[in-house]
Amino acid sequence: MIEIMQPQQIEERSFQIIADTLGSRVFAPENEPVIKRVIHTTADFDYADNLVFSAGAVEKGIEALKSGCHIVTDTSMAMAGINKPALGRLGGQVHCFIADPDVAKEAKARGVTRSAVSMEKAACLDSPCIFAIGNAPTALIALHELIRTGRVRPVLIIGVPVGFVNVVESKELIMTSGVPYIVARGRKGGSNVAAAVCNALLYQIAR
Repeated sequence: MIEIMQPQQIEERSFQIIADTLGSRVFAPENEPVIKRVIHTTADFDYADNLVFSAGAVEKGIEALKSGCHIVTDTSMAMAGINKPALGRLGGQVHCFIADPDVAKEAKARGVTRSAVSMEKAACLDSPCIFAIGNAPTALIALHELIRTGRVRPVLIIGVPVGFVNVVESKELIMTSGVPYIVARGRKGGSNVAAAVCNALLYQIAR
């Protein structure tokens, strides 16, 4: 039977279904809203196991957002999915350089991906940044090199690219980078997941 509900009731009902399905599973309190938000976005309960968090990652991300840090994404889709009014009220902005003409030109000249070059461009921002990567493992690989050489120090890396080539490896690389991370281990992920993690952090501030 179709349930007739108001929009807010639909979300509340969805999260109740998620809680019921997870049953007695226990998560770290600070991580639980992120896990449930990603499951809500994807209808995929594998994220209850796939999402891994460095110590204090959620708390560090929330505190940085409260201080007006910016978010850098690797896709326009992730940028579109992030709640920009909520971020703006905190003084932050979302950046995505993937479609910039100078990025495309340099990537072609060097024979590398636009995602990698866009991370190099993001490293020049003068604001603390959370990097939310949902599509390109080459963005994570470039970020790791930028961190290694001291050119950037992300507040937090959300590493959730989806796919098959270098996806697993790039996520594992980020977990050795020495910066806070939220990573979806394995092949699953996506721009919608990256945005969902960002929104889960923002919504904890708005509560």
